[in-house]
Formats: sequence, C-alpha cells, structure tokens
Amino acid sequence: MPIKTETSAYRDDGTQLTGMLAWSDATHMKRPGVLVIHGGAGLDDHVRGRARRLAEHGLVTFACDMYGDGIAGDRERVMARIKELREEPGKLCRRALAGLDLLASHPLVDGRLAAIGYCFGGMTVLELARQGAELSGVASVHGSLSTANTAVQGAVKAKILVCHGALDPHVPAAHVNAFVEEMNAAQADWQLVVYGRALHGFTHENAPAIPGVAYDAIADARSSVAILGFFRELFGPSQIPANYS
Repeated sequence: MPIKTETSAYRDDGTQLTGMLAWSDATHMKRPGVLVIHGGAGLDDHVRGRARRLAEHGLVTFACDMYGDGIAGDRERVMARIKELREEPGKLCRRALAGLDLLASHPLVDGRLAAIGYCFGGMTVLELARQGAELSGVASVHGSLSTANTAVQGAVKAKILVCHGALDPHVPAAHVNAFVEEMNAAQADWQLVVYGRALHGFTHENAPAIPGVAYDAIADARSSVAILGFFRELFGPSQIPANYS
C-alpha cells in the first residue's frame, strides 16, 4: 500500500515543533486519525516507522514532536525538556494536543481520533486520558504508569490499552499495581497486557545501550497484534484489515 509522508511545522504557544504525517493515498475516503508520540530520544526513526506501519493499515497518523526544534540529539537539552514536561502535566498534555489538533485538521481524517505512545510517549497518552481528552482510545507501549495526577472517577473517557514488559525495571510492579487500582477506582475501560521476559523499550529494534532496555522480537510482534486489535475495536473491523506486520 503506497504511503505518503509529509513534514509539518506547527506551534505550541511559543515553541516551534516539526512532526510527520503519514497516510495511504490508495483511497481518498476519510478515515480515523492516530497521534503517535515518541519516546525519550525524541522524534526518531522508531516512531516514524511505527507511524508508517499504522498508515499502511488505513489510518492517518501524525508522529508529533514533544520537545521542539533543536532539542533531539542534545542529551542535556532532552533531559531538561523531559523533566519540564513531567513536572507540568498541563503543559505536557497541551503539547500533545497541539499535535492532535494538526492531525484532526487533515482533510482525510473523519473526526475519530486515538493516540499511541512509546516510553515517554506512553506516559503522555495516559496523562491525556487521565485529563479527559476526547479520544476514542489511547495505547501506552512500555510507558511509565506512575502519576502525580491520579484519575478521578468518571474523568477517563478514552479506552486504554497498556502493553508492558514483565521484567521492565523502569516500571516496577508497584507502579503496575497502583495503575490497576487507579483505573479501577476511576471506572475506566482499560486493559493491561504483560509480556514475559520483556524489558523496557521492547519495540525498539535499535534499543540504546541502557541497563534494563532491550528489543524483544516476540513481545514486539505480540504487542503489534494487540495494538491492531485495539484500534479495530475502536474504529471497526471494516476500517482496519486483520493483518498487521
């Protein structure tokens, strides 16, 4: 399926951002849109590739930029930006919503929206859900589960999928248990899939040499099936083919 990509510049308040749109031009029919949020390294080949993969299956995707131009590639600036956004959940969500607004304005998007995030992006999509973002669903893939802004009952409107590595030292069992209790108390529609033997960052084919982070082909393949199934549940089986590779 031919995929078109387009670099798109946009802004969040005074911050200049640059992301990548992806969609199939095999049809001009409108379809759902999915915001794809990068991990700690910033908008890289991993998240661009994931955005293209989803576009191959009938979605319009936007791999957004959470940091701003000139940040990715500079470790000190990246760490400072992550700290800033983690400490200001309102700013974190506003930055993601700037990308969502751009996606929603694409002429092929039919108004149905979801978000998926990896690592830092996984944390971000969960914060969007906690703050009641108008999304059909969010998928967090090896993302942080802890929060200082616990969801209140009835606040979470989006369905939630969490894909988690059982041996992830960066998201310990205590955080997983607290997340389960939080989602139950909030009466959210949520599901948690745990992959045995998987560490943090299990979908990153070129995972950085960081303790506790490693690619796992089996967990990557299984979580890909779960993600596809989740989006088919949100948007309907006729919208997204059953195969996902």
